[in-house]
Amino acid sequence: MPRCDPTDLISLLSSRGLTMSAAESCTGGLIGATITSVPGSSAVFLGSAVTYSNGAKVSILGVSEDTLASHGAVSTETAREMAQGAVRAFSSDVSVAVTGIAGPGGAVPGKPVGTVCIAVSDGCRTIVSRFVFDGDRDAVRASTVAEAISMLHDMVEGIL
Repeated sequence: MPRCDPTDLISLLSSRGLTMSAAESCTGGLIGATITSVPGSSAVFLGSAVTYSNGAKVSILGVSEDTLASHGAVSTETAREMAQGAVRAFSSDVSVAVTGIAGPGGAVPGKPVGTVCIAVSDGCRTIVSRFVFDGDRDAVRASTVAEAISMLHDMVEGIL
């Protein structure tokens, strides 16, 4: 159950005069779609980079090839660099990034289906969490979007 809905996030960002961006892998644009479903989101949402491939993570967000080689695409390290890269790419005040294994395939030892890393950043401070969500592909992606929006809200609110 999400701690906030996208309307709450848009309202908070707007009240503080802040902008946001996203870097998405396993959600494939669902964060951007969820945010832009809220009227008035254009005042705060600058964009989302869907960086599904490692090459896109490197070329668009500036994720280090060394990070990908050492830790993999689904890692807290990669999520951190994705979030920092989104702040730079969009010149936003804050960003959220997600990378994970939505399933049904893709699991590797230590990273079962449902493993998702979410990072939020303001360009100076970046907070990353790792989750293992239950359910099928759609459920994992929905849980990822809900948690990503809640984490970004909490960072802006000063809770994280």
